[in-house]
Amino acid sequence: MCPKPYFLPYNEDSFIAAVAEQRLKNKMIVLLILFLISFAPMFWCRYVFHKHDKVMQNMPFNGLEFGKTILKEAGIGDVEIVSTPTFDHYDVRHKKVNVLESRLTRRSLTSLTIVCHEIGHAIQHNESYKPLEYRTKTIEIGGWCAKLISGISLIAMPFLLSMGGMSVLKPAATLLAAMIGIGLIIHIITIGVELDASFNRAMPIIKQKIPSDYHEACRSVLLAAALTYVAGVATNLLSLRFFWIFLSRLT
Repeated sequence: MCPKPYFLPYNEDSFIAAVAEQRLKNKMIVLLILFLISFAPMFWCRYVFHKHDKVMQNMPFNGLEFGKTILKEAGIGDVEIVSTPTFDHYDVRHKKVNVLESRLTRRSLTSLTIVCHEIGHAIQHNESYKPLEYRTKTIEIGGWCAKLISGISLIAMPFLLSMGGMSVLKPAATLLAAMIGIGLIIHIITIGVELDASFNRAMPIIKQKIPSDYHEACRSVLLAAALTYVAGVATNLLSLRFFWIFLSRLT
């Protein structure tokens, strides 16, 4: 005779507890992955920038001279290269390539690559590159939305405070989540624009102007910079996740 099968006794409470524990573990894994994606690229970017920022005595031009040469050969005469104390970027409204002063006067691969990347945006602008226009409009709309949300918050705050503590938290958290959502949309659009400026605009110029021995180093600088925008998306997703958890506990 075959032995009778043995079944463990079913305990509904322990099953529910096990499912809840597994869900919590899955959530923690997702949050950990988003956390790593958010911060790891920033440290990697700093490392790569520093690694390739050594002054090269045999380089015939610094960042400013390199940038002016590129603009002249591209036939772009209405764009100016200026120094900035904040961060490297291309100003669409004023047609200015803003680069840190230390990069403009430096003969390093990091400096030359970043200058070339920002001029890539100027080339996009000169060619009426649609994604760049969409990003610019989205940033403008996002700015107006942020001001509108801030205005609504200031107007509604006295009324919300009069209703009690919990009634204030939920609307305030919802408004903040909306602002983070706008930032997420901008970052997603930005990734495509930045990749195009780096690898479709800047990299071909680098291959023409800089010796082939340094191409991989320049590519790694461009890639490290691009990953920071991926980190921006991950940071926004992480923030939205926290707000979602916070809002779900208020309901």
